[in-house]
Amino acid sequence: MEKSLYEVATPCYVVDEARLTENLALLRDVAEKAGCKILLAQKAFSMFAVYPLIGKYLAGTTASGLFEAKLGFEEMGGETHIFSAAYLEHEFDEVLQICDHISFNSFAQWQKYRKKALAAGKSCGIRINPQHSTQEHGIYDPCADGSRLGVTRENFRPELLAGIEGLHFHTLCEQNSDALIETLAAVEEKFGAFLPQMKWVNFGGGHHITRADYDREALIACVRRFKEKYGVEVYLEPGEAVALNAGYLVASVLDIVQNGIDIALLDASAACHMPDVIEMPYRPPLYHSGKPGEKAHTYRLAGATCLAGDVIGDYSFDAPLAVGDKLIFEDMAIYSMVKNNTFNGMCLPSIALQHCDGSIETVRRFGYQDFKGRLS
Repeated sequence: MEKSLYEVATPCYVVDEARLTENLALLRDVAEKAGCKILLAQKAFSMFAVYPLIGKYLAGTTASGLFEAKLGFEEMGGETHIFSAAYLEHEFDEVLQICDHISFNSFAQWQKYRKKALAAGKSCGIRINPQHSTQEHGIYDPCADGSRLGVTRENFRPELLAGIEGLHFHTLCEQNSDALIETLAAVEEKFGAFLPQMKWVNFGGGHHITRADYDREALIACVRRFKEKYGVEVYLEPGEAVALNAGYLVASVLDIVQNGIDIALLDASAACHMPDVIEMPYRPPLYHSGKPGEKAHTYRLAGATCLAGDVIGDYSFDAPLAVGDKLIFEDMAIYSMVKNNTFNGMCLPSIALQHCDGSIETVRRFGYQDFKGRLS
């Protein structure tokens, strides 16, 4: 692994086929034992070159809009689910051609599209908001005060449920099964009266099922209990769990400057190539490095854009860094390719797949036309 990664032209995302397959096998095992269906949430990971592999393990895809739905439908198949906070009227006919499950964010949206969706034979659902927060990241909390996502119990319209076959909730972010169990209690308390008339319930994403400390047995028991109690099909739609720890971003040192701390400028950018580093924020793991001061030489790693805050984080190394050195950031498959951008005219990283035999195949390279084509 290590030798071949250091040989790729940078910057480059590399997805590890072996680790991806391990995650998928765990997810399939959970689905089989729990008797539920697991979908790929494409908002976290959309490398469609590996969709044929993912499709062998998962039931299908879920999308946040038409383009993601088309990608899942065309490249993976299986079930195609969609939820959008608000559908675009001129796109909805195409949504109907592609998606078999459609979740609506409000009863107003349901009333607007109800006739078309039912005439097309689609299974329709309403997203609910149980108003039970289990996390501290407000930007990622659909249950935060004033959230636009999901119908609260106060605004729920039982008289408009004719034609609705499912309820959908999504409240978690990188969490264990205890957070789901808490949330389900809130769902049952507020919306339990409507569950027996449903055919399916979608538990959304944010389940870190493939994380080492995740309590999968508790999840399995939770899903089985819910299915038996209400007689519904249960869906889970994790994104991160599918490709967790299954990707890298390989970068090179372009220059080293000094301003109270040694600063290494890279051809990878937090702002352009790993936006969650700034949005979350978090410090991504880096192969063969330590915390600041832990090893002999500490550097601040940063991008080469003009954004003053384009900083990846502070790391320490056994030996001094030099121009041309390559660095391997870990857990870079999720929320990286799907959120990257060409700010400052930065080139998008290439996308590669590391096969189980260790060989690396470059799947896609980007250049000037990819930058220019987004602007006019």
